[in-house]
Amino acid sequence: MWVVLLEDGIEFYKKKSDNSPKGMIPLKGSTLTSPCQDFGKRMFVLKITTTKQQDHFFQAAFLEERDAWVRDIKKAIKCIEGGQKFARKSTRRSIRLPETIDLGALYLSMKDPEKGIKELNLEKDKKVFNHCLTGSGVIDWLVSNKLVRNRQEGLMISASLLSEGYLQPAGDLSKNAADGIAENPFLDNPDAFYYFPDSGFFCEENSSDDDVILREEFRGVIIKQGCLLKQGHRRKNWKVRKFILREDPAYLHYYDPAGGEDPLGAVHLRGCVVTSVESSHDAGKKSDEENLFEIITADEVHYYLQAATSKERTEWIKAIQVASRTGK
Repeated sequence: MWVVLLEDGIEFYKKKSDNSPKGMIPLKGSTLTSPCQDFGKRMFVLKITTTKQQDHFFQAAFLEERDAWVRDIKKAIKCIEGGQKFARKSTRRSIRLPETIDLGALYLSMKDPEKGIKELNLEKDKKVFNHCLTGSGVIDWLVSNKLVRNRQEGLMISASLLSEGYLQPAGDLSKNAADGIAENPFLDNPDAFYYFPDSGFFCEENSSDDDVILREEFRGVIIKQGCLLKQGHRRKNWKVRKFILREDPAYLHYYDPAGGEDPLGAVHLRGCVVTSVESSHDAGKKSDEENLFEIITADEVHYYLQAATSKERTEWIKAIQVASRTGK
């Protein structure tokens, strides 16, 4: 479907070139659920429930796309409740970005190991934010590299990077700005924190020396990340989780894909065995079609995971095998 977000609703078309929509979902009084777990085998699903208790389900192609839709739909609903006019301020048309600006290329320049923005470990409100950037630091870098003419233009480009998922907010100050309906969702502020989505960002409470020792598991280099289905150990139900694979030390952390800075759990991979599941599993399914694989840790804890495709399953197995041999 081709989906269009309006001030007061969502229109959906069979294809982009159609003149009339197949339907329209009113947003006044509606509620948004994300992530939606109603479909165990589908990732990146969001649900809109109207005042008439009608459920509408949408599936995005990837996590960042779903989160961008969720962010804007929430803004639209908030505007309706407050009697305000919703406008997505971070598009090219509304902020008038030069057509020569390539956000993808700019993102790669920002991540350049030598000339890019240096990631920092910053402390605020008794929390340590690892692998993050400051709002003012991002704009300082844009200005110093002559990528923008002034800070106001840098603010507009930074907002566009945030909107398109190249930057993510970290901490209450930047999150409130991104979720609100202010003139600009990005803040030129040294206390506003942001991070690259594939940076390995995490936040930790600064409470004791023991916590710092435990956090050594996060110091490994990220070699792969993405969303997989994971089976719970108690209820045996399947839920979508975002996984980040690190080596040296070798850990696989998993997170709530809807957000949250702390992992829900971790798998220590040193000495583990990982294989595709070729025989039928608990539910009696054909696992070849389900793209299941299993991790057995050195402590003999079993984890069952499901990839979206056979190719993706193979890539995860190979990456975990490499990490388990080379990491601590």
